[in-house]
Amino acid sequence: MVQWENELRNWMVVVTLFFVICILVGFLSAFVGSIAGLGGGVILVPTLLIFYELFDSFSWATSQNIVSISLIVMIFTAISSSISYYKKNRIDYKSGFIFVAFGVPGGMLGSWLNAFINTDRFTLYFGLLMIAMFFFFFIRKKTPQKQVEHTGVWMVERTIHMKGNTYHYGFSILAVMVVAFLVGVLSGLFGIGGGSLMVPAMMLLFHFPAHIATATSMFIIVFLSMFSSITHVVLGHVNWEYVWLFIPGAWLGGTIGAKVNQKMKASTVEGFLRILLLIIGIRLIWQGLQ
Repeated sequence: MVQWENELRNWMVVVTLFFVICILVGFLSAFVGSIAGLGGGVILVPTLLIFYELFDSFSWATSQNIVSISLIVMIFTAISSSISYYKKNRIDYKSGFIFVAFGVPGGMLGSWLNAFINTDRFTLYFGLLMIAMFFFFFIRKKTPQKQVEHTGVWMVERTIHMKGNTYHYGFSILAVMVVAFLVGVLSGLFGIGGGSLMVPAMMLLFHFPAHIATATSMFIIVFLSMFSSITHVVLGHVNWEYVWLFIPGAWLGGTIGAKVNQKMKASTVEGFLRILLLIIGIRLIWQGLQ
């Protein structure tokens, strides 16, 4: 009887610890991802991969399961942070819907390709791209910005007023079509939410202000993750009994991360993003070389 009680107690401790770890992973992933507009998958995916190697309780965390869980959890991360950004009028909805229109088909294609493609080599190249993005931010800082007139049938011009400042930027719909589709493919393929490419592209190519780029990225990730997740659900990649463990932490982390972002200076947000790109790039390159 005593032995049975001890075994039950030990089992309850293990289950409780597992639950707490999942909550914390979901929270930290969403918190960091929401601040930089990356969605959280760049934290959640590698963390679960490491746990898969170290702990028997995470033996279910195969690459396909991790990608599908990451995408579903990011839906809740993006919704919670988008609500916070909406209250502060940080989201550029017009631009966001244009990115969504071309990113969603790419995301569904990437989710379908995930079942057939060995992503090791792609991971290496993706990591190199992240490192390149990191250095491009410094090059942009040293290059004087020219005033560009965004006019024409295929051009979109935006003017945003925020905290007493006026920001003017614009982009070509054709350029967004290509960028958003590629970002969508990578989002579905790697389960990263697309923010690690979407935010740098917005800031470097289309000159979005940092706060608008991060907030709009989280809005876009709601749709990218949702449609990419549908593909994974149809393909049977989702272990629902584990998905729900990460959602409470992700919702809370997304909300708090968005509020922290709103209190940070634009230069601080950009610096935080650069550091994350460097860390992500190194991690992906290391993974691709294994």
